[in-house]
Amino acid sequence: MNEQLAGAIERITYYNEENGYSVVKILPEKRYPRAQARDGTVTVVGTMPPLNEGESAQFSGEWVTDRKYGLQFRAHQAFPVPPNTAKGIINYLSSGIVKGIGPRTAEKIVRHLGEETVAILDAEPERVRRVPGLKAALADHLIDAWPKKRAERNVLIYLQGLGISARIAQRIVNEYGAHTQQIISNNPYQLAEDVFAIGFRKADQIARNMGLLSDDPHRLRAGLHYALNELAREGHTFAPRDELLEKAAELLGVDDPAALTVALRGQLMAGKLVEDELGIGGASTPVRLGQLLQGDQQTVKAIYLPRFFRAESAAGQMLNNIARGKSPISRAHQDTDWARYLADLSETHSESLSPQQLNAVRAALTSKVSVLTGGPGTGKTTALQTVINALNDGDFRFNLASPTGRAAKRLAEATKEEASTIHRLLGFSPDEGGFKHDESNPLDADMVVIDEASMLDLQLFHSLHKALQPTTHLMLVGDVDQLPSVGAGNVLRDVIDSGIAHVTRLDQIFRQDAKSHIVSNAHRINQGLAPDTSNQSKDFFFFNVTDPEAVADMMVDIVKRRVPERWGFDPVRDIQVIAPMYRGAAGVHNLNNRLQQELNGDFRQAQVELRSRLFRVGDKVMQTRNNYDKEVFNGDIGFIDSIDDDDNSLQVVIDDRFVDYDYSEMDDLMHAYCISTHRSQGSEYPAVVMPILTQHYMMLQRNLLYTAITRAKQLVILVGTRQAVDIAVNNNKVAERHSGLLHRLRM
Repeated sequence: MNEQLAGAIERITYYNEENGYSVVKILPEKRYPRAQARDGTVTVVGTMPPLNEGESAQFSGEWVTDRKYGLQFRAHQAFPVPPNTAKGIINYLSSGIVKGIGPRTAEKIVRHLGEETVAILDAEPERVRRVPGLKAALADHLIDAWPKKRAERNVLIYLQGLGISARIAQRIVNEYGAHTQQIISNNPYQLAEDVFAIGFRKADQIARNMGLLSDDPHRLRAGLHYALNELAREGHTFAPRDELLEKAAELLGVDDPAALTVALRGQLMAGKLVEDELGIGGASTPVRLGQLLQGDQQTVKAIYLPRFFRAESAAGQMLNNIARGKSPISRAHQDTDWARYLADLSETHSESLSPQQLNAVRAALTSKVSVLTGGPGTGKTTALQTVINALNDGDFRFNLASPTGRAAKRLAEATKEEASTIHRLLGFSPDEGGFKHDESNPLDADMVVIDEASMLDLQLFHSLHKALQPTTHLMLVGDVDQLPSVGAGNVLRDVIDSGIAHVTRLDQIFRQDAKSHIVSNAHRINQGLAPDTSNQSKDFFFFNVTDPEAVADMMVDIVKRRVPERWGFDPVRDIQVIAPMYRGAAGVHNLNNRLQQELNGDFRQAQVELRSRLFRVGDKVMQTRNNYDKEVFNGDIGFIDSIDDDDNSLQVVIDDRFVDYDYSEMDDLMHAYCISTHRSQGSEYPAVVMPILTQHYMMLQRNLLYTAITRAKQLVILVGTRQAVDIAVNNNKVAERHSGLLHRLRM
């Protein structure tokens, strides 16, 4: 419900200059007995334009009850209203809006100019020079500063008039400054390109509020970019021309394909989009592009966002250059008796390797580009450890890295060697937005090993290649049957299919207890066979429940009571719930709410409600994007340790380290009692509990079920129906990703 509140600003209790979050006390025009303090003020919180004591404002929002401070007004929008009384104007001028003007000086100005002071300063600011006793320097400063301050305020009010919240309005002004109104008037869709947290939909809403028509050329051009970005979110690096036009028409709700074609031609001519012709015939045929064939067509017209075209083209060329070159490692082993060398290496380090594993070790040392893949329990880590032993024995320099901090930590623990995220390895600079290591400053390494390579997306792969010397070996380690990367591209599969790398696929299972079904069921699922759900093992269980609400109830009981009582696992720290979808009774959102209530529902704990989400001390939370200033990364899990309402901040413990978050940064955190399968990639948990229902049919794929199960080290529990399990196991039609990397690697 959207309510209105108006009044004069009595005090500014808190104001964050970066994002506009404010806590203000106002004297309301109407009486609100339940909300007013003893001095008659009402507390208003929210992101607002800069307000000043003494001026009036109108607020739009709703009343909320804070556990600590009682009834408050949460403002979604705030519109400053210039004061119209002498006292109000004095307070306004002396509130800091112009540096150097205090109450006494403000009183001089108002005594001379009267209640029209604000209007005079707006229209004829030079008249302040006539104020008796006002120093000339201060008058000059007021004349210079007043229009700038007023202009910024007017822009913020203008933006809110377009339906933009105060929080987003402040971001826009921070980006464009004095040119804000001009830029938005010329092309409101520019906002989607330049301002964080404003996507096409929000820019489109703003444009429609301004009166732009649905077939406006600006809208059509922006819609093409929006369609490509949406396809990139699905994993595609490009779109076939016809598919792009169809997708854009659907998203924009327009029926004129000719107008979109004209818009596309213009974007291509301007270099805002890139078209490339990818070959489909002959020996270099990328299999996944073959489905685009129509009749005798031998090529596909691929439309790219420039960043993906550059990344794909450069990565393909760089990997080809690396694969063809020589290296200190391969030269050192050019006369090696491999049978004897590998036998001695295994004996020296007390490792017993299978022929497949030994082949992987040899490939890593002789092939400039190699891939080691295989399912759980097949010995990837043992083979990798032997490669590392060989590198150490030969005094070769190497780096170990993974796409995520969780995976890097696991890699370091498994190998007893230093490992890092790829971003940290390359020296990412949050201030400059780039990497320290690139073509001009490559990594000083004879080999770079990337673990969990199935999570590697195209742009990160490109950045990695820019930092590799032509003599460096690249070894990719990962399970190609897991879900592909969240970002665009299908890097690991494309490298495997290209033939450019020596690929070793391990399929002999080593790590398997006769009474354990986690590993065996994972391999059964991967082979298209139904998992054993007889509940005769010690670590894999299935509960047959059909109703989604009953599934949610059962899962809460399993996590809160059954598993802790039988196996002794901590319900919050040891058990991870993984759900295929976000919506529904058995989806991520509802299960997070249910589990928070059951596992951390003590209302005596400090808590804060931010953007309709309740955060409480003790909550399990996950970071949702890389933040290099805080040194926390997408997928890191932590626990809220404290909440400080006075400072509008909270502390989260992540890997035994305290990390501070301002309330304005809470979009970076989500509750993590339940997470999606994609967000579980690169992690391992003692126990995994997963709902699986036919209602999840859109997400029921073999690689999704396989990925979720392989996250568990000691226990897996599925709750749902065998029909849903069968649907997932039998659906091996991995969503096709349009990627030209395979084509470029084969050139």
